[in-house]
Formats: sequence, C-alpha cells, structure tokens
Amino acid sequence: MHRLLRLAVDILKGKPAVLRSPRWHAVEKQHLKDEPVCQWCGGVDRLQVHHITPFHLAKALELDPWNLITLCEDGGDSNCHLIHGHLGNWRNFNPSVRAQCTAHRAWRV
Repeated sequence: MHRLLRLAVDILKGKPAVLRSPRWHAVEKQHLKDEPVCQWCGGVDRLQVHHITPFHLAKALELDPWNLITLCEDGGDSNCHLIHGHLGNWRNFNPSVRAQCTAHRAWRV
C-alpha cells in the first residue's frame, strides 16, 4: 500500500509514474542514515533521497547507493531537490548534481 501511495504522490507532483521496488523504503532509510543532510545547502528538514540517474530511465540503478544523493524540499528558492536535482522541472535530471553540490559546499566555506 505504501508503494502505491508513494506512486500517487509522485504522479501528483508531475514526476514520471513508476512503481518503486519493494526494497526502496529500506534503501531510502539507510541512505538518509548515511547521508543525513542536504548535499547542496546542508539543511536537515524535508529531506529527499534523489536518484541522480532517474530509475524510470535505468531501473537497475534504483537501489544503487552510488546513484543516490540527499537533497531537501523546503519549498520556494530552497527546494534543492527540484532546483539542483531536476534543474527546475521534475521531468529533467542533473547527472552532475553530486559534483555541483561538492563544489558549492567548498565555495561556501
């Protein structure tokens, strides 16, 4: 049921309609434990585990930890998931998001 609810939420957000693996929730939880802050802004609220290469384009990468990055969805100008992970449009993706986050954090210090 949780998978179907998540699918409905994704569709309402304008994301591609793809049913997630039954193991996704456990992988997502472990990723947030390992990487508990937004990799762009350092935020800790409304965190999302973002697929660098969308899993609807590469199903084999859905559970791959190297394809995941933590980004926040605080809304407005602070929606790092939408702005940096999807380049402002849920149908886009940013294959360089990890490198850009690293460079951005280094610049902010």
